[in-house]
Amino acid sequence: MPLVSPRDILLPAFRAGRLVGAFNTGNLEMTRGILWAAEELRSPILLQVAEKRLPTSPLALLGPLMVAAARSASVPVAVQLDHGESPAVIAEALAYGFTGVMFDGSALPLEENIVRTAAIRPKGNSVWLEGEIGVLSGSEGGPEAEALHSDPAQAEAFAKSSGCDALAVSIGNAHGHYRGKPKLNFGILEEIRRRLPETPLVLHGGSGIPKEDLARAARLGICKVNIATASFDALYQSATTQAGRGGDYFSLSAAMAEAVYESTKRQILWFAEGSGPGAP
Repeated sequence: MPLVSPRDILLPAFRAGRLVGAFNTGNLEMTRGILWAAEELRSPILLQVAEKRLPTSPLALLGPLMVAAARSASVPVAVQLDHGESPAVIAEALAYGFTGVMFDGSALPLEENIVRTAAIRPKGNSVWLEGEIGVLSGSEGGPEAEALHSDPAQAEAFAKSSGCDALAVSIGNAHGHYRGKPKLNFGILEEIRRRLPETPLVLHGGSGIPKEDLARAARLGICKVNIATASFDALYQSATTQAGRGGDYFSLSAAMAEAVYESTKRQILWFAEGSGPGAP
């Protein structure tokens, strides 16, 4: 199965009201586990790495691994740079064969976010481009952020002027671990959906969001859900447990891959339960 564009996975999902998992990776074991689950469940996915993860997962090493894994998969897999901020890093990812880019200009003034997002894709370039309006609370490998919910009017202006293919929104979702049950503002999401009925919407911070909330989000235009924390937690917990049992590198590597497989499989099944007719 060839490496595909996020467009080939997300547009059919958006039109059918289905949720697609976008799973962040940081090493070989995570990549193996994610692909293992996707192939077993015959589920197209996105494989991602966030720019802020690159100090521990260098793009020069992880990028070619991700692309090679996608090309060898038996299901459609797109490879995307998550929360890209630096034009140099974005260009590097595209040079390695990434088929999608998420530019995170959410902390910028609206006009600057529009200009810088639009500049990521030169005229005629077919790379899939995801933008973001609003700021999520929590941490994506950097300082803790305070939430700033997406403004529907700004979301509409941004989507129509930046040329983005998909829009990530902030409606109470968060990076990292939630403090209690997530409280999503579906009123904001419904208004964004009304203003942008043809734009696929993205929910970052998907780890820990209840199935019933995912189902409701799918009916309001969300088609891509990002998962990172659940996978990193599964890997860490497995590694510490396996280290306590003793053994060798090979048993440790296998245990970490299996833990991420189990976590990814659980998430994909949750997305399937949250998908169905009645969205776009």
